[in-house]
Amino acid sequence: MSIEMSITSNRATTFRTDLFSGCNVLVIGASTGIGAAIARAFKAHGADVTVTGSRLEKLKWCASEGIHSWVNDVRSDSDCESLLAQFKRLDVLVTAAGIVRRVDEYDMAVFRDVMEVNLFGTARFALAARPLLAQTKGSIITIASMLSTFGDRLVPAYAASKGGVTQLTKSLAIEYASEGIRVNAIAPGWIETPLTEALWNDDHIGGAIASRTATKTWGKPEDIAAGALFLASPAASYITGSTLTIDGGYSIS
Repeated sequence: MSIEMSITSNRATTFRTDLFSGCNVLVIGASTGIGAAIARAFKAHGADVTVTGSRLEKLKWCASEGIHSWVNDVRSDSDCESLLAQFKRLDVLVTAAGIVRRVDEYDMAVFRDVMEVNLFGTARFALAARPLLAQTKGSIITIASMLSTFGDRLVPAYAASKGGVTQLTKSLAIEYASEGIRVNAIAPGWIETPLTEALWNDDHIGGAIASRTATKTWGKPEDIAAGALFLASPAASYITGSTLTIDGGYSIS
């Protein structure tokens, strides 16, 4: 059995296939990678799923899998408002949109853009979706990073934005608790996505990263999706303001 099949099988036996039946889930930034895996996982467990992406051509996979798609710029207040206006009910919001611009982030314009997408984009949707989520006592899952807690000289804006996401998550968890809305973050480690493809396809760099990780492997997007299912589920009903680290032990090795 392949690693991907094993992950999918484990997830299927851990969570009921109808766990999110009747729930509406919105995943921001789900064209590929982690966001797409999260969207597929919620769909596989009964949810009505809508995803967003910045380009239509990257969302073509959605139609064949019964997932709704919406082209959206997370930098835009009006785009955010137009999308949320389509919902009469929302149970789970996942903010997975993110960019990284290695080395170039020392340019102020690039730094600003990374912050706008990763941090402000997360805040924009988390703030605007509050009334909808209050009606269902729903859940917000933000996507942070292992770089939320330690730095990297090549990506100062990315690290700063993800540190901001973890603090935003904690603050919103306190503010939203009285309305029954839980807000948690996931901090992925080294995951095999299009964003990191140049690294994990490089035998030297990818191998060095894996060797430092406690499990000696890179993670898969499905690993993060399983964490999202848990955080949105009734099993996590007493968890809010937390950051779930899914990194194969990289941050403790």
